[in-house]
Amino acid sequence: MKQILLFGAGKSATVLINYFINNAAKEEWMLTIVDASYDLALSKIGNSVYGKAISFDINDTDARNNAVMNADIVISMLPAALHYHVATSCLQYKKHLLTASYVDEAIKKEEARLKESGILFLCEMGLDPGIDHMSAMQLIDDIHAEGGSVQFFKSHCGGLVAPESDNNPWHYKISWNPRNVVLAGKAGAHYLENEKEVKLAYDKLFNPDNVVDVTGLGKLGWYANRDSLSYGSLYGIKSAHTFIRTTLRYPDFISGWKEIIELGLTDEKETITINKETIADIWQKLVPAEYFNNAPTLLKKQLEYFGLDDSKTFLPDGTYTRVDFMQMILENKLALLPDDKDMIVMLHEIDYTDKEGKDKHINSSLIVKGDNHLNTAMAKTVGLPLAIATKFILNGQIKLSGLHIPTIKEIYEPVLENLSKEGISFKEVKS
Repeated sequence: MKQILLFGAGKSATVLINYFINNAAKEEWMLTIVDASYDLALSKIGNSVYGKAISFDINDTDARNNAVMNADIVISMLPAALHYHVATSCLQYKKHLLTASYVDEAIKKEEARLKESGILFLCEMGLDPGIDHMSAMQLIDDIHAEGGSVQFFKSHCGGLVAPESDNNPWHYKISWNPRNVVLAGKAGAHYLENEKEVKLAYDKLFNPDNVVDVTGLGKLGWYANRDSLSYGSLYGIKSAHTFIRTTLRYPDFISGWKEIIELGLTDEKETITINKETIADIWQKLVPAEYFNNAPTLLKKQLEYFGLDDSKTFLPDGTYTRVDFMQMILENKLALLPDDKDMIVMLHEIDYTDKEGKDKHINSSLIVKGDNHLNTAMAKTVGLPLAIATKFILNGQIKLSGLHIPTIKEIYEPVLENLSKEGISFKEVKS
């Protein structure tokens, strides 16, 4: 049997694990899950004879190497900073590695060794990054194949709460790593707009005026995502005068989070000491009464929802950064309840000139809803691309080696075709 090794059994791994377990008999797979919590890993496997759980510290080189050396392929769903630990073991034992995270600099430096070893490191193979690359490249390659030239490219993606579960003034619930939600946008943004390079610092990203219409949902807010420019050449559209990749949120979230930043509540250095205090006690330290009294009605509702007057919920004693505090707030106040549904929304906006010089436009959109707080839309759209790519690597359909992201046909065509069979497909409107 082919041995699949998965590091990490968290929120986004549920559907990935189910895919492997459900197809294990047919494909002759055995899945081993490594997680810091043995009980969590075991719970994800259930009673399947095609899975087993183990637990060790990822920094334990001997344990990590022993697990990797017995695998045919490795997937890391660990926090991005820990991927390199797994990568070193994969390099040593010449094992393919897949992640859903951005390629980090340490892994980039190993590109030559990867080529020499004949193994594949496939990164950015989740949702965003992942499905966004694949769906965009399919559109762009089709335009180029017909002699067209892309002039304008905007790609939007966000993990949101589904309308039927949207019952708070933030219009948001946690469907992935809450710390990443708090820190999202910290790196600022770099993109191209009307032939001008734009660089925005974190405190300038959350602009309530940035909105886009999504069919069936109405207006959503967006903020620019990281370094868009680095993908212009990867996508092969240097002709574009505008190239922007964004993250979607509901507009009220954008305006509220802008105020959270201005209040310094995403500071990673300044600390707060909690000693037998409630959420309300800490908010009183952080938000001046005068500020709250003068705040817009929406912001008052948002801060109140975050526990400004919650004198019943005590926080654990200790010293925390403001980011730590905000993470606790999000986990406490914006958790997905068992029957809640999350939602993934993706939209590509492309203007191009066809071979006859005529201006054309494409809107390509994806909306995926979760089933509940475990089988979320986020888990589906992050996990299924990884699972499907794993299948094609193991059966020899994807034969690449070296360091890649899914921007080439050998990867995106079969994966997108299989995602469509899983109910993850785009709707295109051309004009």
